[in-house]
Amino acid sequence: MSLNIFWFIPTFGDSRYLGSTQGTRALDYDYLKQIGIAADTLGYDGVLIPTGRSCEDPWVVASSLIGVTKKLKFLVALRPGLLQPALAARMTATLDRLSGGRLALNLVAGGDTAELEGDGLFQDSVERYDAAREFVTLWREIMEASHQGDAVDFDGDHFKAKGAKLLFPTVQRPYPPLFFGGSSEAAHELAAEKVDLYITWGETPQAVAAKIADVKQRAAKHGRTMRFGIRLHAIVRETEEQAWAAAEELISKLDDETINASQSALTKLDSEGQRRMTALHKGGKARTRAELEISPNLWAGVGLVRGGCGTALVGDPQTVAARIKEYADLGIDTFVLSGYPHLEESYRVAELLFPLLPGKGQQHLSGHVLSGPFGGVVSEKPELRVSQS
Repeated sequence: MSLNIFWFIPTFGDSRYLGSTQGTRALDYDYLKQIGIAADTLGYDGVLIPTGRSCEDPWVVASSLIGVTKKLKFLVALRPGLLQPALAARMTATLDRLSGGRLALNLVAGGDTAELEGDGLFQDSVERYDAAREFVTLWREIMEASHQGDAVDFDGDHFKAKGAKLLFPTVQRPYPPLFFGGSSEAAHELAAEKVDLYITWGETPQAVAAKIADVKQRAAKHGRTMRFGIRLHAIVRETEEQAWAAAEELISKLDDETINASQSALTKLDSEGQRRMTALHKGGKARTRAELEISPNLWAGVGLVRGGCGTALVGDPQTVAARIKEYADLGIDTFVLSGYPHLEESYRVAELLFPLLPGKGQQHLSGHVLSGPFGGVVSEKPELRVSQS
């Protein structure tokens, strides 16, 4: 089975060290463009563009990268309530059309309560999921109807529309794929009923297997089948020792005050997924490799100060590829990876890991004859010969 490998665009900035100003990189368009071009050239299937008030707007970022990439897909956040479904459908169709069908949507129903209220959303968790269900229903109906030139009427508790019509339909039919992640019962039910691909944060294979089984069972009740994905960081080096040294270096600037402050903020989030991530490192109390390696080569150190995905696969290429296969054997076909800093790590992951993954290999070099110099070597071999001038 060929795997889909996505990378990550850090629209909140980048760094060499977690929780430290040392080695930080200010966000600008040139840097975003470098990462997007690298991911496209290296053969990643797409990029996840995050959302939230600490991030640049994902729709604008994705739009700005259309012209500098060729095949790269853009996984863009779709947040019910911040947009009306009809407007979201038009934005979806425009971005899908202008990119040549390179759009995927990431439905985001949860978040920081304070941030949501700042954006004008005053709903509890139950209301947010009810609204998300209605939003997706109307959004999808509008795009499906557009391929026949039809209009849509809708009368829901949260959204209403009369004669909603999309004049320029999407390239992808009936609409771009819809991703969604969440760990609560309500999230699993929404995924099973409405989305195309359920994506989980990087928990242990046993925990992920249980989540997949639950979503599959719920989807079957709706007469649906699902695809599955996982969100992970990756720290891949030529040897195990180098990989674990890189993991330790990533958190080497952290102190207790920084960790405690981060964990205090994260505990205020209304998110079952975040609660599960936090539990993996015992709320910041786990500090050693023995405590943070929660499953073979699955390391929870990133979550000491980072919200959301807090785990990384750490190891040499063969070991990390084997761990990825373990998740793939559970039914996962899409892996959304990242690493610090994101530009350099995109190269490391592609060069070291891709040759070992189904369907990735040297696909980004397809049709090209390799020519030197390689590593500055001067040789009599034709493939390594260097002309002198």
